[in-house]
Formats: sequence, structure tokens, C-alpha cells
Amino acid sequence: MIRGRLHRRGHVRDAGAEGTTPADDYVEIDPSELSGVFRAPDWLRDAGMMSWLLVGIALLATSLVALLGLTQVIVMPVISASIVAAVASPVVAWLEGHHVPRALGAALMLVTIFALAVGLFLIIIGGITNEAGSLQSLLADAKDTIGNWLKDLGIDQSQVDSAKQSAASGLSDSFSALLDGALHGVARLSSLAFFLAMTALSLFFLLKDGPQIRAWAEGHLGVPKAVAQTVTKRVLGSLRGYFLGVTVVAAFNAVVVTIGALILGVPLVGTIAVVTFLGAYIPYLGAWAAAGFSVLIALGGAGPEAAGGMIIVQLLANGVLQQLVQPFAMGAALGIHPLAVLIVTIAGGALFGTVGLVLAAPVVSAITRISADLARARAEAEEQAATVSGAGPPAPSPA
Repeated sequence: MIRGRLHRRGHVRDAGAEGTTPADDYVEIDPSELSGVFRAPDWLRDAGMMSWLLVGIALLATSLVALLGLTQVIVMPVISASIVAAVASPVVAWLEGHHVPRALGAALMLVTIFALAVGLFLIIIGGITNEAGSLQSLLADAKDTIGNWLKDLGIDQSQVDSAKQSAASGLSDSFSALLDGALHGVARLSSLAFFLAMTALSLFFLLKDGPQIRAWAEGHLGVPKAVAQTVTKRVLGSLRGYFLGVTVVAAFNAVVVTIGALILGVPLVGTIAVVTFLGAYIPYLGAWAAAGFSVLIALGGAGPEAAGGMIIVQLLANGVLQQLVQPFAMGAALGIHPLAVLIVTIAGGALFGTVGLVLAAPVVSAITRISADLARARAEAEEQAATVSGAGPPAPSPA
């Protein structure tokens, strides 16, 4: 008990008679009665806890981004190799099942990937280099045509000339940057060679020792083995399913755009097809960047009419027709809303660059499916425990 002195106003003794002080009453208070008097409301405590959690998550994300920026020389090759290995490892496992040593299968897969990459690079750069001179002159003619259109619309001649000058400067700079960056970037060849070498080396070991690396990772996640296996299985499954679906969609878009380019008489059809196929691997942004590339080639190589036709082809390929094919191609690979895919893709690109653009959607999909798997396993465990105890499964709540 707590004894407290309580002075009551207006209740005093005769101080002059006996020299006493004003009368005091003593009250006794149980400490349990004070609980909650100075306690913050539950909603405020929850809001404060959530705020600190969000601050901690933000600090952790910022620290990770800074760490990745400092160690990108080795981190980026390993991440790139991990993405390729996650998709290509089933082929190596199939070869191993057909009596091909895993090391030899990994080497064969590495050589195949390298040959494909070199071939695609030569198709893109070789085509642009061979047509660079004619494309610049044709783009200049297209610039004059667009200027005449603007003049016909009533735009002042000085504004038309300014727009033409800006377009000419931009086109010249774009071609120069593209060719110089692809063919004459000698200053960066050393870093590019190091990146490719580290990526190839990491990819070989990931393909060869993938099962051992996965087992080691599952043993160091700090969770039960069954949960760790569920996590790695879902991550790999989301990556493989996502890239398989993207490959089907990319091939479909490339076919549609190639047919349209052949009909319109656009040059560099092979280059446009390859750029369209590769651009589809970067969600949303890559496809429309490839579309802009094809429209630019059509404008310079076949004139404004062909460019208008290519715009229609790209809208069909990346719009109506893709929406018909994508649900069947992707299937249940993601399981998240397309708007969520767009948001996480842009956020991942803002935080982690190209790797974030590529990995954001499958990683979020994997997290969603892991959460669903764990929730389902927890519910099944509770139901089994209730059945064993004799209580039976919980009764469904009334509608």
C-alpha cells in the first residue's frame, strides 16, 4: 500500500489555541489502481512501434544499397551469374541425369551461353554499323518531312527550324554515343572484360556446385530445414517460371514486330527482332524502349509512313496481342497484380538499377508465395493438433 498526505481545503484546526497546523488526512492507495493511469493508448504504442520498425527497415535498405554500391565490382557479376544459373541449372541437371558429368555439363552450358551472347551482340552492333551512314541521311529527310507537317499545322517557321535543329543534334549525338559506346569505348574495355570474366567464373561454379551451394544456404538461414527448403524452392521456382513466361512473351513480340517490319519494308529487321526480344526481359520499360528503337529505325530507313505503321505494330504487340498471350505464357508464375508488378519494378530499378528491374517482380512473387505456404502449413499443423487432442477441427464461423 502507498500512504499519501491529502490536504482538504477549508478543514483546519484552531492554530492559535494549541499551536497546531492545519489538519491533514492520510489515504491509502493500492498500486494496482495506478496501472494504466499514465499508460499510452494501445493504438499509439502500436503506431510508435511500427514507426521504429519502418525506420529500421529504411536504414537497413539504405545500408544495403550503399554496400552494394561499394562492392558492385564483385557483387554485380555474382548476381548476374546467379540469375542465369537459376534459369539454366535444370538443363545441367538433365545432362547429369543422362550420364554427363556435372562439371562438363556446366562447361557446355557456359560455352552455349557465351556463343549466344556474342551472336546477339554482333547482330545488333553489326547491323547498326552497316546502316549508320544511310540511316543518318534518311533521318535527316524524315526530319524535313516532320518539319513540313508542323508548318502545315500553322506552327511558326522559327519554331519549326528550332525543332529541326534540336532533332538533328539529338539524332547525331544518339548515333555517335551508340557507336562510340559500343565500338570505341576503349577506356571501359578493361572493366567490361573483368565483369564478363567474373560473371563467367561465377556462373560455372554456380552451375557445377549448385546443389551443394543450395544445401549450405538452407542450413544457414536460421529456420527449420523444411521452411528453408520451401524458401529456396519458391525463389528458384519464381525465377524460372517468370523467365520462362517472359521468354515466351518476348518471342511472340519479336515475331509480331518482325512480320510488321518485313511488311513495311523497314531495314535492320534482324536487329529490330533481337532488340525487341531482349527488351522484353526488362518489364514494361524494356519493351517500350525497344519499340522506340524500332520506330526510329523505321523513320530513318523507310520514311514517316513506315514509322507510323511501326507504331501501330508496336501498340498491337505490346498491348492487345500481348494481353491475349501473356496470361497463358506466365500462368501462375507470379500470382501478383500487374499494377503491383509495375510498382515494384520501378521501385527496384530506382534502388538497384537494372538488376532491380529484372529481379523485383520474381522476388516479390516468391515472398508472396512463401508467406502463403507458411500460413497454410501453420493452419494445417493447428488443425492436426486439434484433431489429435480430440477437440476436432474448429467449426466454421457462421456466414
